[in-house]
Amino acid sequence: MQGWSNDDVRRMRAFPLRVSTLACVVLSLSAVLGQTTPVRAAPDSHLPEILAYIHNGWDSLTRSTSSCSGISDPKLSGAPLLYLPAGFNEPIEVEKMQRECGVKVAYLPQVIDKAGTAESDLIDPPGLLYLQNKYVVPGGRFNEMYGWDSYFIIRGLLRDGRVELARGVVENFFFEIEHYGAVLNANRTYYLTRSQPPFLSSMVVAVHEAQKAKGQNDQAWLEKAYSYVKRDHDMWTRDPHLAGSTGLSRYYDFGDGPAMEALQDENDIYRQVAAYFVVHPAVPPLHAEESDVSPGRPSGQAYSVRVCSAGASQSSCEPARLIKLKPDYYKGDRSMRESGFDISFRFGPYGAATHHYAPVCLNSLLFKTELDLEEMSRLLGKHSDAEQWQKLAEARKLSVQKYFWDEQQGCCKTSCGTGRSARNTML
Repeated sequence: MQGWSNDDVRRMRAFPLRVSTLACVVLSLSAVLGQTTPVRAAPDSHLPEILAYIHNGWDSLTRSTSSCSGISDPKLSGAPLLYLPAGFNEPIEVEKMQRECGVKVAYLPQVIDKAGTAESDLIDPPGLLYLQNKYVVPGGRFNEMYGWDSYFIIRGLLRDGRVELARGVVENFFFEIEHYGAVLNANRTYYLTRSQPPFLSSMVVAVHEAQKAKGQNDQAWLEKAYSYVKRDHDMWTRDPHLAGSTGLSRYYDFGDGPAMEALQDENDIYRQVAAYFVVHPAVPPLHAEESDVSPGRPSGQAYSVRVCSAGASQSSCEPARLIKLKPDYYKGDRSMRESGFDISFRFGPYGAATHHYAPVCLNSLLFKTELDLEEMSRLLGKHSDAEQWQKLAEARKLSVQKYFWDEQQGCCKTSCGTGRSARNTML
């Protein structure tokens, strides 16, 4: 088990492999998240150049909501707009940006203390959400700090010795929980309705271990981190993120209607989806419906269905009806984006049934979160807390085995229906 820590081995031994989730999920998860020993690649004369490229690349991908260069977005027209939390004192750097580069600054209309309380549809126009520290984006076209992308970015930063930058990214997530209610999909106003896969505990553990390796056993920081990881875990383990009575969790976006980023940055995706469900009416449930939508509820564009002779011009077509995608489709679409599997068919065509599944990936991450919280509790001397986290992890393990383990196939199903759907996809 080269490359795994003693804690990883201890966690593996807690599960009998013959019937365990580890057989198909947690082993691979531990291998990825717990890998500490570098993989030895074959000698390559270009390796120094590659390592130098990676080392220098961090700076070109680093952004800040306190700098003019970091806040401008080539994907959007108009002056950059930055939102501060309600009641938050305007930082000097932000005040300076307004003078030097025409950044517009506004305050969110309400204090947000937990996920689902922000009315993001009322925040118009949308804009970037302020964060205190620098962060690294997943690609040059972005200027937002993304949720689960940042875990893998942090692993790279730590491997390259950029511990302070990695710690700053983690503390940005603490800031999001404190002022925006959750670890967000990304720091934009229209992402206030959803989170992303729960990697926060893994980020905290990775940074804390990197600090200890440098002789900095910062217990005060670990104590602060522990409180925020608990709050993140709490969001995933209460309604509406609970998957029925299974004891498991699901992805669920608090918003309704079309996702804002899809309207801005994805060419006619909803028209493509509507066309798919018109052509595949047997795919349950049918998401195309007549264009009568409850007043006051966000709804997408209406599309016309026409009957045409093959090869004929549009003038020869007869209009058949208008259709719209159902509100339940948009809920699934938004929840798919919280899962990070966008856009895919992992939870049904176009992810339309995402919120009707209890995914093994999400629940494996929550299982690891509970083990991480147990370990953090012990390091902080919170032994009663540690026992409680151990019990929660054990209960989740049993639920995962009950609903996901397939004895005949000898592996785990990737998801189970939360009531309306019983479809399962084999891993």
